[in-house]
Amino acid sequence: MASIFSKWKAGLTKTSKATFNQIKSIFGGGDIDSSTYEDLEALLIQADLGVETTQEVIQALKQAQIDHNIIKSTDLAALLRQELSKRIQEPPPIQLNCQPSVILIVGVNGSGKTTTIAKLAYRFRHQGKKVMLGAADTYRAAAIDQLQIWAERLDLPIIAGSPGADSGAVAYDTVQAAIARKADVVIIDTAGRLHTRFNLMEELKKVYRVIGKALPGAPHYVWLVLDATTGQNALQQARAFQQAVQINGVILAKLDSSARGGMAFAIQKELGVPIYFAGLGETFEDLEPFNPQAFLDGVLAPTAS
Repeated sequence: MASIFSKWKAGLTKTSKATFNQIKSIFGGGDIDSSTYEDLEALLIQADLGVETTQEVIQALKQAQIDHNIIKSTDLAALLRQELSKRIQEPPPIQLNCQPSVILIVGVNGSGKTTTIAKLAYRFRHQGKKVMLGAADTYRAAAIDQLQIWAERLDLPIIAGSPGADSGAVAYDTVQAAIARKADVVIIDTAGRLHTRFNLMEELKKVYRVIGKALPGAPHYVWLVLDATTGQNALQQARAFQQAVQINGVILAKLDSSARGGMAFAIQKELGVPIYFAGLGETFEDLEPFNPQAFLDGVLAPTAS
């Protein structure tokens, strides 16, 4: 367990150093005054908690100060952690009870989607699952090639269409092949599309529907890969995807490269969907199941100056 927490602490160094680590100067031992809350509010917004979540936290701390007759700013540190802890939830267990269990992966170009798929496949395979991949991103030849390379490295079967092929047909064929080969898990890539492109979002809806025709009840999970370095900007993407295909989970890619780790709070506040995994590095092993306490320890950890 200690290694898991240390991995999160290392992966969240940028967020901690850029924002949360500065909190110790606010809670430096002086008396609480209006500037204490103003400075804290600015830091939390800078960390991309979102304005609404930040204001809720500040109001809760002010009320706690009154309720407990707190005078010194040092006493706010533990209360801050308590308030943040209330706003970051542990995801429910992933249920892979169907054969196959179909996971549809969505997101915009550059979010780390294809690499995340490879990391997921690696994780599930090492859990003893028989995994199959589907390359339904037919808009970019490079995306198909990249996923095929990952499949080869992981020694996994893959169904891929040619560039420009019907993405719905590829998704349908993937599910049918997974059924025939008795795969446990099938992970389907989709074209990285801008949430503002109506026609591409309609195409994604079609892929979603076609999967349901290939296997009633599927897809069982629709996970949105978000680039953690984009912070609050990623929430606009998330809302559009949620409306289009009913996403029921988020994967935060590139969290180790971001100083905006506070977006995890905004995701849970505004989207109401669990964060299942976080990317904390480049290797296959660096896709970590989301751990709220390890996350809090990471962002609130002191860092060397």
